[in-house]
Amino acid sequence: MRHKVTCFLPCRAGSQRVLRKNIKPFAGFEYGLIQIKLQQLLTSELIDEVVLTTNDDDIIAYAKSVETDKIRIHKRVENLSSGATSTDQLVAHALELIPKGHILWTHVTSPFITRKHYDQIIRVYRDQLENGFDSLMTTTAIHGFLWQNGQPINYDRAVEKWPRTQTLEAIQEVNSGAFITSSDIYRSFDDRIGQRPYLYELDKLTSHDIDWPEDFIVAECMAEKGLVEL
Repeated sequence: MRHKVTCFLPCRAGSQRVLRKNIKPFAGFEYGLIQIKLQQLLTSELIDEVVLTTNDDDIIAYAKSVETDKIRIHKRVENLSSGATSTDQLVAHALELIPKGHILWTHVTSPFITRKHYDQIIRVYRDQLENGFDSLMTTTAIHGFLWQNGQPINYDRAVEKWPRTQTLEAIQEVNSGAFITSSDIYRSFDDRIGQRPYLYELDKLTSHDIDWPEDFIVAECMAEKGLVEL
């Protein structure tokens, strides 16, 4: 019998950059990003339960209106709901709410990671557990000239000053689209990944994250132009 997969969906009120970002209308969806994400998660074949933790009463009201027994709503306390709340604090919060099974952590701000993506991520995660990996996180490949402290970090200028970007070794950027591991890993390492995470690459459109006002505008244009699925 397979272990239960529970989605941890943190969704706080009071976005500092995009007012009411998580529930404002988006690309024809009256309740916006939360409506899209819940539809995606609830239609997944491999996600057994969605734990929505939020301090936003409007999001709670919307979630309660959805006819399903797969959502567990948690009213998050305010000291875990500010812009100063750390991811480390939320890791502990996730484990408290989901003490057993496997935890899939995702965000409403990744609207183009669909139910098909989640099911495939879970399948790959299960396969990679057999290969010695202990967790999975989604990434996006960066092919570009990356510098730090006055020096390039992904190519050698002594060999070639300006190599073609296609030949540069890609650097994987964590895009925060999804993380999955067992509650045992959370408990052992106080983290949402283990010591050997599998990097699951997503393309730039699918992994688009809405953080700034321009991200919201671009995402809506992408959806309305049919460049991505929802």
